[in-house]
Amino acid sequence: MDRRQNNARVTMFYDGGCPLCDREVDHYKRLDVSRRVNWVDIDEDISELSASGITHEQAMKRLHVRNREGELVTGAFAFQALWRELPYYRWLATLVSPAWVLRALDVLYGWFAKRRYARRQQCDNACGL
Repeated sequence: MDRRQNNARVTMFYDGGCPLCDREVDHYKRLDVSRRVNWVDIDEDISELSASGITHEQAMKRLHVRNREGELVTGAFAFQALWRELPYYRWLATLVSPAWVLRALDVLYGWFAKRRYARRQQCDNACGL
């Protein structure tokens, strides 16, 4: 299926089993009164991940967003695509739009995401999940 056919909404794949991620996404959802974002909780349903060519492990390691053009973007680039859709965050999407800023933020995000993933795995192992 050509993802550009479904460009009416951005799709954000998030880990609803992560308390930090869940709180952040709940905040974003409250702002999304125009329903511009398709929120996909990968802890509940991985079918759309598979259809998008993303493995569960890839999605757990790094934020993925399908933008309006149908392209998959990750990390800071994913946040920028999301922020473009949300009131109160559009200014931030513009602020971080220079390529050098996005690349620097992506490095910082990579550092954070690596630690978040490791902690999530520790919790899953300790909880027997």
